[in-house]
Amino acid sequence: MKHIIIGTAGHVDHGKTTLIKALTGVDTDRLKEEQERGMTIDIGFAALKLPDGTVVGIVDVPGHERFLKNMLAGASGVDVVLLVIAADESVMPQTREHLDILRLLDVKNGVIALTKCDLVDRDWTDVVEEDVRAQLKGSFLANSPIVRVSSTTGKGLEALKKALLSAVSRAESRNAALPFRLPVDRVFTRSGFGTVVTGTLVSGTLHLGDAAQIVPQQIATRIRGLQIHGERVTHAEAGSRVAVNLVGIETEALGRGAQLAPPDVLTPTDTFDGVLRLLTNTPRALKDRARVHLHIGTAAVLGRIRLLDARDALEPGERAYIQFRAEEPLACARGDRFVVRSYSPMQTIGGGTVLEAQPSRHRKADNDTLQALEAKERGTPEDLIETILQRAPMGVLEKDLAAQSGLPQEEALLALVGLTASQRVVSLPGSRLVYAATYRSLTDRAEACLQKYHQQFPLRSGMPKEELRGALGKEMDPKSYAALLSQWQAEKRIVVEGAGVRLADFRVQLNPRQEALLNRIEIFYRSCGIAIPPIPEVCRDVKAPPDAVEALLKVGVEQGRFHRVADGLYYTTETIQSLQELARTLYCQQGTITVGAFRDLTQSNRKNALTALEYFDTIHFTRRQGDERTVIESRED
Repeated sequence: MKHIIIGTAGHVDHGKTTLIKALTGVDTDRLKEEQERGMTIDIGFAALKLPDGTVVGIVDVPGHERFLKNMLAGASGVDVVLLVIAADESVMPQTREHLDILRLLDVKNGVIALTKCDLVDRDWTDVVEEDVRAQLKGSFLANSPIVRVSSTTGKGLEALKKALLSAVSRAESRNAALPFRLPVDRVFTRSGFGTVVTGTLVSGTLHLGDAAQIVPQQIATRIRGLQIHGERVTHAEAGSRVAVNLVGIETEALGRGAQLAPPDVLTPTDTFDGVLRLLTNTPRALKDRARVHLHIGTAAVLGRIRLLDARDALEPGERAYIQFRAEEPLACARGDRFVVRSYSPMQTIGGGTVLEAQPSRHRKADNDTLQALEAKERGTPEDLIETILQRAPMGVLEKDLAAQSGLPQEEALLALVGLTASQRVVSLPGSRLVYAATYRSLTDRAEACLQKYHQQFPLRSGMPKEELRGALGKEMDPKSYAALLSQWQAEKRIVVEGAGVRLADFRVQLNPRQEALLNRIEIFYRSCGIAIPPIPEVCRDVKAPPDAVEALLKVGVEQGRFHRVADGLYYTTETIQSLQELARTLYCQQGTITVGAFRDLTQSNRKNALTALEYFDTIHFTRRQGDERTVIESRED
């Protein structure tokens, strides 16, 4: 299932929070000060059920310019924007700044809600809508629907939900198979639980019990509990709003701006290389080494921007390769988007993309440095293929790689050789290519699932294959899963036996008490011969409950001591061999086997004789022709 976050945007007092309450029933102004002032100060959250039943998360952000820092923290994980514009005021300064920020963060999809339509007449609303459309011309919302609504009367709310559903359906899914990353936007303590952090999971899948690390603080922790929209869950996938209960962390040790990730996936840094573009409406040039406010993920840090080319200043609308030097450590990775605000007065002036998260210091106007950064931004063939695979949770078939990358076939295959040689891409059976980090994450999850299953069911030889596939995620299609199983078997990580799968080093081991009970069960079955006893009768004889008897019978089958004839019906191997010898003898004497003759030979009844012979048919020891049978298995000398 696709997990999508909708974020509000718009000028203060245009009705964002009131609209969210009308849509969801949730007042996202949770702070006492917000309720007293009637103004959103910090980000708030709610869940919205769309017309098709899809539930999405909504992040409500403050509209006042004094709280733009909080708006930026909330906007960092948004997939679809709900731009709110009041019909009695139209586009205002914060509307424009919010739009600039969303564009800098590469949000590409949204809906415009024209609120407070009950306060103005239709003609005025028409004029405002024309103005809005003109103001949005050339932006990513230029062709987005404008829905007229009233949070007071409920007018247009259903139409807005339908428009949001359409936008959500167009939004691109995040990769749930990559290592997880959760930029933290709230930290608090809950009685009886301890420290809880919340955020939007921007990649990967979180599971209960996962080891994790807080970056940049470098604090090791573990996932104790997970909630999505107030409901406890065992795992959370990319794109979800999630609350995470952490083990062994004091709330004072971390705050907004930290990131939760697997151990050793993110490294703290105080420097990164990137490409920066200034907005065309920036009032002045940005000087080399200027001190600025930088917003990345949910973090806000001060630092200086060093222009790496020969320029001493960057003019409005221009772009440049830069090195940002922060005044405190932060967490980031290549491809992360950032927003820059001027130091004073604070105003959004531009933004860009991280190209290298752990760079060395560079000399100014160094051609080699600039060419290297240009290649990183442009993307070599290897970069293009790597990007495609990063966004493909289940990988890509090799034959489709050229078409998806837009590269000539020979160039794509040549790039692939380099990627596989450097172990950035894994080639699975069936010519399926998977990003190495995705493969490692899936492998770790599979091994953890199997380990947990073996601990929970020590007498079962393995986990049902389909159950493991479901545990790896809803997007796991059968062909991709089969390729993964084959690869894991080749690496001797797992063993697939029939419909089950187990860790390669797992063996069913009975304790002395269980071994003694299995021996008693086997002795009783032997004494019954051809007359298969029902499970309740076995339980009475060996004085054990049905679940214990049935579990040990399955172990006996796996050990070769029993044969399962039908549901709840078993023969010992010794009994099977004895009955086969009698069948061979009868066949040699008479040239055929009938139920009646076999009944007489075994001194049993027709039901028992028929049960044994039908089982022989299924294992291809005998072949039935009408009312007679022949032996088709030759005696071993």
